[in-house]
Amino acid sequence: MAAAVFAIALVHTFAASAIEHLAHRYPRHAGLLHLLGEVEVVFGFWAFVLLGLMALVQGTASAVTYAESRQYTEPLFVFVVMVVAASRPVLEAVTSVLQALSRVLPLRRPVAQAWLVLAGVPLLGSLITEPAAMTIAALTLAGTVFRPEVPVRHKYAALGVLFVNVSIGGTLTSYAAPPVLMVAGAWQWDSAFMLSHFGWKAAVAVLLNATVLVAVIQGSLQEPEAPRLPRDLSVAVPWVVTAVHLGFLAAVVLMAHHPVIFMGLFMMFLGYTQAYSRFQSPLIIKEGLLVGFFLAGLVVLGGLQQWWLQPLVSGLSPTALFVGATALTAITDNAALTYLGSLIEGISDSAKYMLVAGAVTGGGLTVIANAPNPAGVALLRSGFPDGAISAGGLLLGALAPTLVAALAFFFL
Repeated sequence: MAAAVFAIALVHTFAASAIEHLAHRYPRHAGLLHLLGEVEVVFGFWAFVLLGLMALVQGTASAVTYAESRQYTEPLFVFVVMVVAASRPVLEAVTSVLQALSRVLPLRRPVAQAWLVLAGVPLLGSLITEPAAMTIAALTLAGTVFRPEVPVRHKYAALGVLFVNVSIGGTLTSYAAPPVLMVAGAWQWDSAFMLSHFGWKAAVAVLLNATVLVAVIQGSLQEPEAPRLPRDLSVAVPWVVTAVHLGFLAAVVLMAHHPVIFMGLFMMFLGYTQAYSRFQSPLIIKEGLLVGFFLAGLVVLGGLQQWWLQPLVSGLSPTALFVGATALTAITDNAALTYLGSLIEGISDSAKYMLVAGAVTGGGLTVIANAPNPAGVALLRSGFPDGAISAGGLLLGALAPTLVAALAFFFL
């Protein structure tokens, strides 16, 4: 039953764009259709359907016990780090650095900035975590690449490169990428191991993907617009406020595995932004909550897929495992996939490498493939027709950068 609900949720994910179109055709039911057309709502919605079915079949106590047995640290962390990383002081600090670097490069400013964001920010994700990197990159690219006058095919190509680069860019350390985090402790993989076995290969692929994409779409790039979030530009942000925000971001990242602490820090952060509201833009609370809801739904639905995923993973040779993990990541969260792999006893070192390499390689193929992807969708979808991102368009846009990542991890 859980597998059937999960399959329906996957179909719903790919149909979200079509449902958004129906909302415009049938205004009488536009509210419901807009709700069901939100990609971030899909898995949370079907998670409640699954819990309702469990309550009918096994009783309410069984459904509640199962829901409470799930681990929601990742959804909570992604929500918190999205809001903090997207605050005005943090964004202005990052934008200032990017602008300074873009003036050094022998390229037009929008071209240089797009390349720096697509190449540099995903690799920065190995330090600040992938969700924070996705948030900063998406908000920065919104005014350069994801504008109405940029061809839609270029937007999907950029979205695919962004998602793939963020997925592989967090592999320089052992704590930033969710699929790596799931196995690092069990397999004794530290940051030095990750850098020598994964990180440098990921960096090669990230730089190549960003360079090729920017070379293709550079004619469509214009001078960046002001950041999409409304703000009062007449009030400059003092360096002390920026330092405090960066301190909150660093503390949240360091406490990523301790939800009681990072949620407490988030409460303090909200109080601080209220106290110094004149230096703030509206926080992206709604977008962050939607992404957290999406990931929490995936946690609930994914918890009952082990019966078919684990035998499938354990029965493959290392080479087949790499291909299979890349493909399976498109229909299940890559962190869930590597977690199931960590439970397999006697798995060889080569199989371990292939499993994780395949999981991060396929992390840009769909919205659900990697935890930070829903954050990117939430922040960038307004740049697409009807405010919806097509699952098919994302898949096509991610194919080429995924192939580059696969070749890098397999042959280098």
